[in-house]
Amino acid sequence: MRSRLRSRWGIAAVVVVLIAGIVGVAAVTPTFTEPESPVVAAPEPDPVVATPAVSPVPADAPRPNPAALAATLAAPLRNPDLGRFTGSVADAITGEVLWSVDPDAAMTPASTTKILTAAAAMLALPSDHRVTTKVVQGDRPGQVILVGEGDPTLTAQPVGTPGFYDGGARIDDLADQIRRSGAQVSSIGVDLGAYSGPSSAEGWFPGDVAAGYIAPIEPLTLDGGRTVPTVDESPRSATPGLDTGRALARALGLDPAVVTAASAPSGAGSLATVQSAPLRQRLGQMLGFSDNVLAEAVGREVAAAEGAPASFDGATDAVLATLRDNGVDVAGVRLADTSGLSVDNRIPARVLSSIVTAAAGPVDGRTHADALRPMLDYLPVAGATGTLAARYASGDRTAAGWLRAKTGTLSNASALAGYVVDESGRVLTFALMSNDRPPDVGRPALDAVASTLRSCGCT
Repeated sequence: MRSRLRSRWGIAAVVVVLIAGIVGVAAVTPTFTEPESPVVAAPEPDPVVATPAVSPVPADAPRPNPAALAATLAAPLRNPDLGRFTGSVADAITGEVLWSVDPDAAMTPASTTKILTAAAAMLALPSDHRVTTKVVQGDRPGQVILVGEGDPTLTAQPVGTPGFYDGGARIDDLADQIRRSGAQVSSIGVDLGAYSGPSSAEGWFPGDVAAGYIAPIEPLTLDGGRTVPTVDESPRSATPGLDTGRALARALGLDPAVVTAASAPSGAGSLATVQSAPLRQRLGQMLGFSDNVLAEAVGREVAAAEGAPASFDGATDAVLATLRDNGVDVAGVRLADTSGLSVDNRIPARVLSSIVTAAAGPVDGRTHADALRPMLDYLPVAGATGTLAARYASGDRTAAGWLRAKTGTLSNASALAGYVVDESGRVLTFALMSNDRPPDVGRPALDAVASTLRSCGCT
């Protein structure tokens, strides 16, 4: 069976977060007997507190020596668990590639694809861009039409109860606005016309929906299509658009059976409107937890900004066109989706590394670092957050707190793309890709290579 695991400043201003350990204090409980003399209690110990340190990297940290770096990487690179391996390591300050192996080879990237999607969105759209969901008057008495533009962070959870996504818009708000409008509602239509083409990409598997990795991509979706709204890898709905309409029906006290597919009349007046959280917040959610449905929606936002169809082809073409227009060499890239779930995607390590290097490097018009810089903060922290929370948290913790990276995991592919501060205080960017090995062996092998970058200080 195929396993489908989730892929889930000048440089001195790059901020490094150190995750400090907390030392526990053991308490001894004595057995009490009648004392012969008064007992003097020992003073209480000082409280145990965490002391995380946040400090900028030094501007004058020594540049790594490429030969010394290659020598240090030699041992972990001999691990056969890497399978077919490619990679690239660069100096963030100069942009110089310090080390690479087959960086132009087209590899299965898994969810490191989201690096491209996020970069394109940050270059094509304002950081406060929001997506609208609205309800308009239908063309029959008592009918309203729910119209989605592509916000999968919408939730039917009651106000005061969290949905899956922080800041998500709510069905209850739409229902309240409809009631205040005075509209008498007896039926609800669901308009899914904002998206075109198939709802599943080439290279996805039908079992991915039930397994909780993806839902059919429709412009109306609740909590990313999760059937259990607050559980990440909950099985997903096969009909997210209609389910959203049924949720609105229940919020209005109607039978969900009154919900059907329908198109909004041209020029129909709006009865209710809600908006998503800003793009910057949704990108943090997308990269931090490797959210596939959210990545596909963001890809379609890029397509709309580029005047392309809101489809798989339109989104992938728009992402690549945006990157190309902003000086990113995307030669060798082939995309079937914008999330990385497709086994048909191919990305060279060089492309991933160049985007992260641009984000981490000096701000100038050539690299677009000013637009891409926030990406550094969206990436998971080794041993602490997102899809890296459980990695580097035990065993070799060398890179814990010092490395941030986007993960990628499919049944036969693992990848890491991000940055790390070496022991000399220099910021290194990297892309490491392993194919032809299952993730239970490929991921630890990649983690060992990345940990070596942290411990290098290869001057």
